[in-house]
Amino acid sequence: QLVESGGGLVQSGGSLRLSCEAPGFALDMFAIGWFRQAPGKEREAVSCIYILDGTTYYADSVKGRFTISRDSSQNTVYLQMNNLNPEDSAVYYCAADGVRTAHTMCTMFNAGLEFWGKGTPVTVSS
Repeated sequence: QLVESGGGLVQSGGSLRLSCEAPGFALDMFAIGWFRQAPGKEREAVSCIYILDGTTYYADSVKGRFTISRDSSQNTVYLQMNNLNPEDSAVYYCAADGVRTAHTMCTMFNAGLEFWGKGTPVTVSS
């Protein structure tokens, strides 16, 4: 029910923009989050946004480099990733939940979220 796109291979210092679309429902009343999981590591929260008021949350590791945004007309949430480094390599997933804030979406996602996408891989070469 969520579809991610925009992943790929990029050199260290480069940029990518990920997109999260929801073909089956409107995102207006949801919190949307980006999460990532590298091989052998646990899934971690990257950034989250509450669509209604635009409040955001960022993991410390991406602050100042990543920007989450929404385009309600396109029913899409974006993750602009700049100054990428090899430690950012992972499969990136988006998720949606109708009862979370941006903060709780990112900090309490292990309790379970309503909808997940299948992920898009990001590889950053050194």
